[in-house]
Amino acid sequence: MSEWKKRCEDEWSLHGAPMPDSVDWRSVYDVKPLGRNLLKNPSPQGVSKDTPPPEPDLPEMPTRGPPCFQPDGDFSDWTTSTETLPYDRSGIPPGAVVCQLPRYSWFTMEQVVDLKAEGLWEELLDDFQPEIVIQDWYEESQLHNSIFQLQVKLLGADKSTVISEHTANPTEERSVYSHTWKEVSHVFSGYGPGVRYVHFQHRLKNQFLNGFYGTLSTGSTVLVRPTKTSA
Repeated sequence: MSEWKKRCEDEWSLHGAPMPDSVDWRSVYDVKPLGRNLLKNPSPQGVSKDTPPPEPDLPEMPTRGPPCFQPDGDFSDWTTSTETLPYDRSGIPPGAVVCQLPRYSWFTMEQVVDLKAEGLWEELLDDFQPEIVIQDWYEESQLHNSIFQLQVKLLGADKSTVISEHTANPTEERSVYSHTWKEVSHVFSGYGPGVRYVHFQHRLKNQFLNGFYGTLSTGSTVLVRPTKTSA
């Protein structure tokens, strides 16, 4: 067994995992595909789950000009889009005079991880099927009943075949003020052969009412754990 192959086997406890000689083990060891976050720029809004989310800035005067539905941040390595939602007029009694309604939008961030490009090899993904761990944190608030949505897909080599999928759409408890980080996580296991990509997407709800109020996220994570799984 080559020195680099032995290092990979020992460091990641891959005893019993398929480790063909055709793999460039020096390159695998250098990129360290197991146990690290495979998403790039995981906290584009510049906040950390290790410190409390900042309190929103409440302007004394209404913001002039057109509404802003784009949050601040460096979103390089992410594909982003904004969906402005129609005004919600439910619950307004007939004949009631409404001066202003909040306007909501979804801000979507997505990224595709190429598992082979990150150093994983086909035999490991197909036969050993290591756990694929998803983590994300978002800012709890009283902005709306639903302020965060997560969708993660394990895709085949054609990037369109969905082999496994996980979605989360938590509901907020608005009767009690809570302004902390809330974790959303999932572990893919026993997903079957053929996985080559991970499509990670989350959506954050924003509000415009006399100013822009966005939902923050941080610590988006996709990591492959050297734990053998079975169906």
